[in-house]
Amino acid sequence: MRSGPTSRVLLALAATGLLLGAAGCTGGGSGSARATLADSSADTVSAVTQDDPAARSIAASRALFASAPGAVVAPADDAAAVRTAASAGEAAHVPVLLTVAGKDGGAAVARELRRLGADWYQAEGGVSVDTGVPERDAPDGGGAPEPSRASRPATVVVADAGADAAPVATAGAAGARVVTMRDGVTDPAAAPDVVTALHQRAGHPTVLVGAAFRSLGDPGWVVRAAQDGWQLPDGGQRPFDGHRYVALYGAPGAPALGALGEQDPTATVARARSLAASYRGLGDEPVTPALEVIATVAAGGPGADGDYSSELPVSTLEPYVDAAHDAGMPVILDLQPGRADFLSQAKRYESLLAEPGVWLALDPEWRLGHDQVPLEQIGSVRASEVNEVSSWLASLVRKDGLPPKALVLHQFRLSMIQDRASLESHPELDVLIHVDGQGSQPDKQATWKALHAGAPAGVHWGWKNFIDEDTPMLTPQQTMSEVAPTPSLITYQ
Repeated sequence: MRSGPTSRVLLALAATGLLLGAAGCTGGGSGSARATLADSSADTVSAVTQDDPAARSIAASRALFASAPGAVVAPADDAAAVRTAASAGEAAHVPVLLTVAGKDGGAAVARELRRLGADWYQAEGGVSVDTGVPERDAPDGGGAPEPSRASRPATVVVADAGADAAPVATAGAAGARVVTMRDGVTDPAAAPDVVTALHQRAGHPTVLVGAAFRSLGDPGWVVRAAQDGWQLPDGGQRPFDGHRYVALYGAPGAPALGALGEQDPTATVARARSLAASYRGLGDEPVTPALEVIATVAAGGPGADGDYSSELPVSTLEPYVDAAHDAGMPVILDLQPGRADFLSQAKRYESLLAEPGVWLALDPEWRLGHDQVPLEQIGSVRASEVNEVSSWLASLVRKDGLPPKALVLHQFRLSMIQDRASLESHPELDVLIHVDGQGSQPDKQATWKALHAGAPAGVHWGWKNFIDEDTPMLTPQQTMSEVAPTPSLITYQ
């Protein structure tokens, strides 16, 4: 979901019709006819993502105008002509359409002019379209749309300003407000200003314009998640896009299992804040405190259900989730399933995972076979089982319109995640491999490097500092300078 540096814009459109794509003739060649803007029911998301900028210009016209008295036409490969056409089209409140020499561009433009009910077009850059309507200069303001009759008329369009000058102008002709995205960003979830703008337009129809947005997977989910307005403390919704986390790890009320269990939820939040503060200024990315809470704890005995895992009730975890939420911290729920499977345990905590900022971690060290026992064997998991969890979690994110979630995979041996190259990716999830080795720093570095070899593309990385077991434990300065690449998640146990 990354691309080279480009300038992208978000357009908040004041759309004023009632039916997306509904065509209608306004008639009259004198320039007195009015354009009718296309409208869609609120919550509708349309994506204009064709590779060809000419095709995108026509698709944007269809999405934004039900009819228009005319249009301005230019060749897609003539930047000067496109700029002139954009200025003229916006002034006349009519669409701007592009053609491509040697392709069906002229015929496609002619079809769009007929759909619009246009009875004139203005040509730039030597364009000639055989459409049966005269070529002439656009009347200044002659296509101004009628006032809105829709209860929620605004539309939002996200576009590439360089590649989509024509759709930008068409949006302006429809009464657009323009908000610029950060250079190099193609994911609205990673752009705080875009999330804010979409939140302000919550409940209104949305049009996404730009070939890059095909990689979003489900544009409807992206828009719904942004419209909710939830963002990480330093902005945006994508967990590991420009964010680094320092987390306390452990189980509630169990000091032996990690630093998180050594104090109550309020004190845990305060301790996490203090720990994260020790990393500030040590790197270019903002540092956010976080909690990783063990939700199911590998047990020495089989228990009533025979799975060698103690599943903490939701009510035990809620105070930590609530305290972290109030402090603006994400929470990672960690699963140590024993002889159970990861998916069945994850579903136990669906009510918590359905909240923004509550993420999931799988700990294969404690995923045991039917004849294995915790601490006697080191467990492992097949990639297919991890994929079942990631598919379920991604589906939950889409279904509930949640922001993207992190899926953390703990690992300190290659054998712990079998067939790791088969791990599936989902646009709704950021996957992080958390390297959990303990002991001497040379051994930890060797584990770190070994796990990077052949890792799936696009995963992020986490590092664990063991307060009592590491010899010695790295300082924050050493963690940031000696662990490369710099981890996105640093936990303390």
